[in-house]
Amino acid sequence: MAKSESKRETAHPPVSQPQTVFRHRLSTRIWHWVNAVAIFVMLMSGLMIFNAHPRLYWGQYGANLDQPWLVLPRFPGWATLPSNYDLALGRHWHLAFAWVLAFGLLAYLVWSLFNGHLRKDVALSRAEVAPAHLWEDIKKHARFDFHESEARYNPLQKITYSLVLFGLIPLLILTGLTMSPGMNAAFPWLVDVFGGRQSARSIHFICAMGIAAFIIVHLVLVILAGPVNEIRSMITGWFRLSPPPASNSGDSA
Repeated sequence: MAKSESKRETAHPPVSQPQTVFRHRLSTRIWHWVNAVAIFVMLMSGLMIFNAHPRLYWGQYGANLDQPWLVLPRFPGWATLPSNYDLALGRHWHLAFAWVLAFGLLAYLVWSLFNGHLRKDVALSRAEVAPAHLWEDIKKHARFDFHESEARYNPLQKITYSLVLFGLIPLLILTGLTMSPGMNAAFPWLVDVFGGRQSARSIHFICAMGIAAFIIVHLVLVILAGPVNEIRSMITGWFRLSPPPASNSGDSA
């Protein structure tokens, strides 16, 4: 009889309760929301600027008689800032928030080096870059398996975060400076680095579309992973980990 009761007890182990951990530092949360506003304003005002001449070229020059590598229709008013055609105002919005983006990134990187955020949460370990580990993480995302049992970012998150943080955003800033006539006078070598102002404009547009694609994928994954938990963690810093899946070893005894 005792043996039977023992078997019934082990057949139904207690359900693990989710654990709440502190995941996002205050500096990360502040930069995330400030950066989100700056990026959205710059994307929408950038589309307004692009509408003035919706063609892209490579090289130093680009005009109506030159051969563009890309021609797009003008973007609708709901996607631009301002919504009515106003190139001057679009440039004012774009330049104002460019400073927010640039100095916000600089402050965030300096503080992240100081508090160890980049080393602890962004840098990839040797085990994480192993092909088998990366392939397993890719398969988990393909299955929409967003079970997280630890507070650290997974390898794909770290890689994507690094590409945006150290690739797309710095390129946006540098190519934006290259297109500015005032900056050309102060830093003439920037034009040569990017192969001309029109090449810089093309790279700027490509990086902006890369940021837009990242935002879309990011929002979709937030919804799939649980928007309440994800948004709450980026507001309060506290993240609820998924409980480990229940073991069925007792049922087979």
